[in-house]
Amino acid sequence: MPPNGWTVTVRMYNVGFGDAFVVTVRHGEHRWRLLVDCGAHPHGQARPLHGVVRTIIDDLAAESADGAPSLDVIAATHHHADHIAGFQYDDWEDVAVGEVWVPFINDAHDGDAEQLRMAQAATASQLLGRLERRTMGVDPGAWPDELVTARWFAVNSSGNDTAMDRLLGRNGRRFASTPLVRYLPTREPEGGVLPTGIPGATVHILGPSRDPAFIKSMKPPTRAGWLTLDADTDLAEGVDAPLFDPALYVVGSAELGVVQHLKQGHQALRHLDRLNDNALLTAASILERSVNNTSLFFVLEVGDVRLLFPGDAQQDAWEHVFADPDKVALISNVAFYKISHHGSHHGTPRHYIEDLLVDGADAMLPWGLVKRWAPTIPKTELLEALAARHHRVTRADRPVAEAGRVTVHDDLWSEIAFAAP
Repeated sequence: MPPNGWTVTVRMYNVGFGDAFVVTVRHGEHRWRLLVDCGAHPHGQARPLHGVVRTIIDDLAAESADGAPSLDVIAATHHHADHIAGFQYDDWEDVAVGEVWVPFINDAHDGDAEQLRMAQAATASQLLGRLERRTMGVDPGAWPDELVTARWFAVNSSGNDTAMDRLLGRNGRRFASTPLVRYLPTREPEGGVLPTGIPGATVHILGPSRDPAFIKSMKPPTRAGWLTLDADTDLAEGVDAPLFDPALYVVGSAELGVVQHLKQGHQALRHLDRLNDNALLTAASILERSVNNTSLFFVLEVGDVRLLFPGDAQQDAWEHVFADPDKVALISNVAFYKISHHGSHHGTPRHYIEDLLVDGADAMLPWGLVKRWAPTIPKTELLEALAARHHRVTRADRPVAEAGRVTVHDDLWSEIAFAAP
């Protein structure tokens, strides 16, 4: 346990449907600042994303002794736009960054990771080609909802290269400093624990998994979901067979633990021209889930206080954590939970809320309205389960201030504070 006098704050910026969190650990004159993601869904933005980026940077500068904005770490949990699109802006050239943490799938020098990343990109590219042919000559405003969503999923899973260039220091995109890039988790067991420079404060990297035994299918089992899968993510009725055969969901390499479309998966797309719109959406949602399960999944531990950030982890990623008693101990009884995947039905397992999360914890829900998902995200049953166990849920779209606990700055951000007992 660190000496008395430490504080931790978690500030959630209201980007809409997306994530942007600044976490600050302080002890005496020492401070460690972490930015977890910065992005928003284009159909669910609360405000222009560039304006949020500018606000974050201005806030960092205002809280710096010399007025120069800086971060010790940026953790980009996965490459979906609603998590990293904000890094496309050149404003970040004024920010000094010590380290950048990304999932191992982004490591171009890791053959297994590169093979999987390229397979995902190829799947997205071929799917976009099918969608383009399907909608040729049709006014975009007249596209069926299924195709609008399918296109977003495919574009979102394509890699968001401009933002990734910044994070990885490629193609002339940079920060004010040259950060150390960590591809996580590493292959070394000791690489799962990262120091912060604050005594007693460490980060535990729990995922994504490199072990194929834990992730065999992208479809979360009905028994673990908040209800059955919704129509927009279920396998399409009327399709002769699943678009990606279940056998393709098992990773071939012993070093990979995220679901492929795999070496063969994207080849199945050649059959898409004869399938209906819902089948195209099915293909895109499978791809979306694959990328979500590459999310960085980590716990920040400060003394006896633990804060959980699972990115957009879905059922299979959670199962990987549940299978390891040491990891279960780290996610049990946390003081703070960043609600996974914006409160969707497959982002938080029942088992976690009902059996592992201590009553009375704080949770934050980064959410903004995307009309198509309004009936199902956030999932009502999930929010009711959190409330039944007396968890305090701070929503980005409707934060409530609480003296000494939750600070709200207009509708720009909300912040939860934790302190040494």
